[in-house]
Amino acid sequence: MTEHALTPVTKAARQALIADLLVGHEVKSQPELAELLAARNLHVTQATLSRDLVELDAVKVRVASGALVYAVPAEGGDRTPVAGESAGATARLARLCAELLVSAEASGNLVLLRTPPGAAQFLAGAIDRVELPDVLGTIAGDDTVLVIGREQRPTDPADPTAPTAPTAQTSGGTLARHFTALADRHHD
Repeated sequence: MTEHALTPVTKAARQALIADLLVGHEVKSQPELAELLAARNLHVTQATLSRDLVELDAVKVRVASGALVYAVPAEGGDRTPVAGESAGATARLARLCAELLVSAEASGNLVLLRTPPGAAQFLAGAIDRVELPDVLGTIAGDDTVLVIGREQRPTDPADPTAPTAPTAQTSGGTLARHFTALADRHHD
């Protein structure tokens, strides 16, 4: 079986491939991107490609040679615009959670997110782009994302507003509820 024999069948997998191509190639136009996809046995219409680029927040940026090329936020060196936390990134994460999140389980400061096959890296990238303060980072496989949360800091006993008993709330549990709430909110 060749490297390109498997065709991404989900929207998430297709968009992940597009993002990878934009990071790995200086793509100047949609027809050029369509050719790169076709070379990987993935044929898409111009309308689908255009929608995917919008959903990926792809923009054209000028590279050192002076050419304008497509780039996606938080990916790939000089060609990449700086993308911090924004309403757009948060809305995108909510949409992706609604589309891709199958389950969320927590243990301590860890959250295990399950996705359809081929979608984990796409969801992990969206989580990373939002830069949630309680998230140290993500690790993605094919259908599983491991989210590493910050450990809760011990409360100051001198603080009158601090809880008097240890809480069962872990950073992982809080994050798991956050991701499922994002998915639920997007469905409403």
